[in-house]
Amino acid sequence: MTLLLFTVITGVIYPLAVTGIAQAIFPHQANGSLIVKDGRPVGSELLGQQFDDPKYFWGRLSATSPHPYNGSSSSGSNLGANNPDLMKAVQGRIEALHSADPSNAANIPVDLVTASGSGLDPHISPAAAEYQIHRVAKARGLAQDEVRDLVTRHTEARQFGLLGEPRVNVLRLNLALNELKK
Repeated sequence: MTLLLFTVITGVIYPLAVTGIAQAIFPHQANGSLIVKDGRPVGSELLGQQFDDPKYFWGRLSATSPHPYNGSSSSGSNLGANNPDLMKAVQGRIEALHSADPSNAANIPVDLVTASGSGLDPHISPAAAEYQIHRVAKARGLAQDEVRDLVTRHTEARQFGLLGEPRVNVLRLNLALNELKK
């Protein structure tokens, strides 16, 4: 009888109560923090997406497999700093960045060539966005200052002015870029 009682409490009542409270207090977050465009979800503000077209900002590398940004296999790569596989991945991304914008001689920010701990990070640093402004502006036929202003408007401050680092949500920034040309 005790087993049945606790099964109902912990397996039915508690999950329904937590779900109901989350839906009432935090509906956006409880439903996946979806970004909706033209009535259709285009992604989540909490999960990165792969962008490799030069006219878009690129996010951090994904460490998930077999597909990039695969939420069901979230994890870091667990590759040490001296691991040859990590070095190959970093070198490959450096080559891709140089190939996409050969005239850019600036130092590449580390978050553009490494994966985050989860492999799903939707954000890049403002420095990583700044590094890509020339390529994106050129590919879209826009002035660099116009793209830079867009990056500035989409740079999120530290949470509560204290936690974390300033960051740019890549999907939100790329959607805003698409709006510029309409």
